[in-house]
Amino acid sequence: MIFNRLRLCRERGWAQISAAEYAAAWQRLGGSVATHPQVVERLASLAGIPVRYLGWLERGELQAALPTWGRHLALSKDVLKQQGKRGLFDLGNAEIILPVAPGACVPLRHQARYVSPVHAEQFNTLREQPEGLALAREPEQYSKKFRYNQRREQRLLEDAGGSIRPMLELSATEQAQIYADLFQRRWGFEATGKAHLAEVFGLLREFMTGSLIYLNDEPVAIQVLYRVEAPQWVSLEYINGGVDPTSREFSPGSVLSFVNTQTAWEQARALGKPLRYSFGRADREYKDRWCNRVPVYQV
Repeated sequence: MIFNRLRLCRERGWAQISAAEYAAAWQRLGGSVATHPQVVERLASLAGIPVRYLGWLERGELQAALPTWGRHLALSKDVLKQQGKRGLFDLGNAEIILPVAPGACVPLRHQARYVSPVHAEQFNTLREQPEGLALAREPEQYSKKFRYNQRREQRLLEDAGGSIRPMLELSATEQAQIYADLFQRRWGFEATGKAHLAEVFGLLREFMTGSLIYLNDEPVAIQVLYRVEAPQWVSLEYINGGVDPTSREFSPGSVLSFVNTQTAWEQARALGKPLRYSFGRADREYKDRWCNRVPVYQV
């Protein structure tokens, strides 16, 4: 009874909608990687946790839509932890952009973090988080010296036998093996969801993008990137990466960041859309080299 009253309060003004209606709202109003209909559906199915979709209607028109797990947005780390499935999959600290109509202002009462500044005026229940979000700068925002040094590092790497290859040349199993190995070497502990990496990479394969770096045909740097195209922008999440420390003299991690960001900007500009390339929480010095810090919000 208490649970039902809490849900009624939390969902006041919202109505249950179908998965198809949510998908149509996302395709019309936009969103980000972590709210994409297929990302939500596939990862929720992997977790075995059903999604309840909600919509905010005004004069019969859908103004906003949410995928939810109880009192949280769907794919919440907190819910996975509560269900004994902590670390089942890794979406990092992804930017949350939900399907919301321009000019709409609605209450979001479900718990959420890293809610995009796009929604600063659209949800009237947000409060700013202490941590910011790191969004990749446009290529022109890097100094000429910085760009010169990155190209020089790439040339030195290639002269030493390095090569840059698309992630999608590899199967999901190969991606998982290389990522798990290089992550362990770089950080000294296992990657989140190691046991399910191949399955997750397979489920999200159509959204995976970017390249990895080989040195003398051995992988030395990898980044897990997911990309979706919304009507108004391209959303790209840099989840995490791994580097072989023994190749540090060639800076493969830095070279890979340069290659992946430059390619993403080129692709987005070819579409005539802005790029929201998120490095997640603005918590590490290296992110400041590549990104601008922007405010994010929570409920």
